[in-house]
Amino acid sequence: MHTVIDERALSKLRWRCRRGLLENDLFIERFFERHAATLTGEQAQGLEALMALADNDLLDLLLARTQPEGELLRDDVVQVLGLMRTPR
Repeated sequence: MHTVIDERALSKLRWRCRRGLLENDLFIERFFERHAATLTGEQAQGLEALMALADNDLLDLLLARTQPEGELLRDDVVQVLGLMRTPR
């Protein structure tokens, strides 16, 4: 599923990614600025999995305080997390 998602799906995903912690929002916004035009369905699924986390758990992953494990230890999640952690 390496097809780029359409504008409607991207809009829904952006809406789903709104968070309560500013720190998470900064990581997410930077991710969309860099990758929105090339976001694939697989990456969108990984991002959805990350958005199911509580804010503090997501922040721990984004800051590399913790690593994906259990249900989150899958290629799509690891790939998106890597893209989100990249500073530039």
